[in-house]
Amino acid sequence: MAKASGFFTPSLRTKIQPSIGVSRSGFCLSEGIFKRVVCSSSIESAGTHVSSSQSRIPKLVNKGCKLVGCGSAVPSLSVSNDDLAKIVDTSDEWISVRTGIRNRRVISGKENLRNLAVEAAKKALKMANVEPDDLDLILLCTSTPEDIFGDAPKVQRELGCTKSQLAHDITAACSGFVLGLFSASCYIKGGGFRNVLVIGADVMSRFVDWTNRGTCILFGDAAGAVVLQACDAEEDGLLSFDLHSDGEGARHLGAPINDNENGSVLEFPPNRSSYACVQMNGKEVFRFAVRCVPQSIESALEKAGLTTSNIDWLLLHQANQRIIDAVATCLEFPPEKVISNLANYGNTSAASIPLALDEAVRSGKVKPGHAIAAAGFGAGLTWGSAVIRWG
Repeated sequence: MAKASGFFTPSLRTKIQPSIGVSRSGFCLSEGIFKRVVCSSSIESAGTHVSSSQSRIPKLVNKGCKLVGCGSAVPSLSVSNDDLAKIVDTSDEWISVRTGIRNRRVISGKENLRNLAVEAAKKALKMANVEPDDLDLILLCTSTPEDIFGDAPKVQRELGCTKSQLAHDITAACSGFVLGLFSASCYIKGGGFRNVLVIGADVMSRFVDWTNRGTCILFGDAAGAVVLQACDAEEDGLLSFDLHSDGEGARHLGAPINDNENGSVLEFPPNRSSYACVQMNGKEVFRFAVRCVPQSIESALEKAGLTTSNIDWLLLHQANQRIIDAVATCLEFPPEKVISNLANYGNTSAASIPLALDEAVRSGKVKPGHAIAAAGFGAGLTWGSAVIRWG
């Protein structure tokens, strides 16, 4: 791939194709490869007619889905910029000017990722008036699980679910929540699911080098959750998506597994594995975000048949205030239409969008019927946008 600003071509739309999207009419790819799921009430094979009631293949239905509840949870320990200045060479002014962050929450004591995920989920279920056993699916978007094999089934257990609903993790770092919304939409619109819980949760404090002022100042721990519910197509609240990834940029942001300390892959048994702390090239990540995110949002708006004038709120992954401001300026969103709580929580990875959404809903800022352009971006590199309607 030809390089631009380190690793991206000037025109992503022409080089990275096809992008994946969902519009109100069904599932689609940007090049029109798969424009719509068309379903029949019967299946014909070898001249034999089999009714849908006789077939074991579930009938795909053209349904809509809407957001009906949200919740969030943060650790009790608040770490200020002044606190960080006691352990690394930095200051409140240095951090706030460069990032917009003043405080972040960090797990302590018996707090962990599952505690936060369960608390956020319970709040979302309560708002949605949905019981745990009414859920058909739980998606936990996280890159920092308590168990390497995933935490979603354990969250299911701690919520008190008794019907063995499907529960699984999604790993896509700071883009995870947007991919969770997309997956939930697919399960509902194409799989006949009724209620889906999507949780974004990360405890980045466990993977931060607290002696590196370039990264430790950025991250915090949190969880956010939403409940999506099936509805008639005309009430659809998940209007479109635009999703991408490009491993060419992975070298600029990641937490790779540490190399074998013995220096030889032939030695047996292998050493116990561990992961490095977060490694980030801040300048390249900034360039990536301010180029790719506006294009992705514009693409999602186009798929939804909308423009920025139809959008009530811009809600971006809370990574850095400079990125948020640059994207908003590029898309001509006025500051009063941009949702940001970065100053209080820092970058909470997959939790940042649902955490900010929950605060905006509960404060009365986001009201039923409001249209939101949301975008996540981060390690992978992955990035994606969603045009959604609240309530």
